[in-house]
Amino acid sequence: MTRTDLPDPGTGPTPATDRARHGALRAPAQDTVDALVTRTPTSPVLVTGATGRIGRGVVDHLVGAGVPVRALTRRAEAAVTLPPGVEVVTGDLTVPTSLDGALRGVGAVFLLWTAPPATAAAVVERLAAHAPRVVFLSSPHRTPHPFFRQPNPMAVLHAEIERLIAATGLESTIIRPGMFASNALAWWAPAVRAGDVVRWPYGAAETAPVDDRDIAAVAARTLYQDGHAGGDYVLTGPESLSQAAQVDIIGKVLGRPTRFEELSPDEFRSETEGKAPRPVVDMLLAAWGAAVGRPAFLTSAVSDVLGVPPRSFSQWVADHAGAFEQGPVPST
Repeated sequence: MTRTDLPDPGTGPTPATDRARHGALRAPAQDTVDALVTRTPTSPVLVTGATGRIGRGVVDHLVGAGVPVRALTRRAEAAVTLPPGVEVVTGDLTVPTSLDGALRGVGAVFLLWTAPPATAAAVVERLAAHAPRVVFLSSPHRTPHPFFRQPNPMAVLHAEIERLIAATGLESTIIRPGMFASNALAWWAPAVRAGDVVRWPYGAAETAPVDDRDIAAVAARTLYQDGHAGGDYVLTGPESLSQAAQVDIIGKVLGRPTRFEELSPDEFRSETEGKAPRPVVDMLLAAWGAAVGRPAFLTSAVSDVLGVPPRSFSQWVADHAGAFEQGPVPST
């Protein structure tokens, strides 16, 4: 991944000017959004990853807007989880030829990459041959904040897919969510449910958790609303919160105290041994370590595109409180 176009965090813009510059250049102002013409496409939008958390949210928003939806799944039986009226097609990103039928006649594609990188070039080539435009769910690897500039294999893959898309001349929009609020389900919910202390590293590291529902809503809007061609949107929640503060918010929403206990990086590696891939653990530790002492990167992209503020982390917790309540893990 090339980093020469990124300012040095020590000499570049301050967080405040980062936010202002991003808001001015990366997302249209609200009066511009109001003036955009929203049209209901007659050609279907193909949604990849349609049964996952983000993809399913995109499907629901498109259906709600009256947009014809074609959902790509690897297993036909997954169709039972999708709304009535959604056209379900089978295909696999690891088998690019399997996508030809799914792409025929589409007006746009929501691309959420869920496969190894080997077939990315062939898939993008097929998108360019069949689809007028693509909305790609990427990551903020170009964002001038140290949290997003640590070595990250997924960011490298995203950058390569973006390069492939640009090389085809496809009309595109790039969606770059930062830290997902839903990470709290895997990271902290088990300890909170058990009534245990949350043992975690870098409690002072600040992030701006973004609600999955806001990510899906922005992606869907850019698929059917004019004016987003060439858009490059970094999505964040509304506030910078330390990890310890996020755990505290969970307790306050639940009405019972939660305690955060600081782990050293080596203790965290030991506790996650066999539970998470070591490269992922090391990547997270590097990112959190780089974020200590600096507010999270914030943008106005969610409100600029949707016309409403992004959901707060406390709202996300309230809406998912059952996942943190003591007792059996709720079904999802």
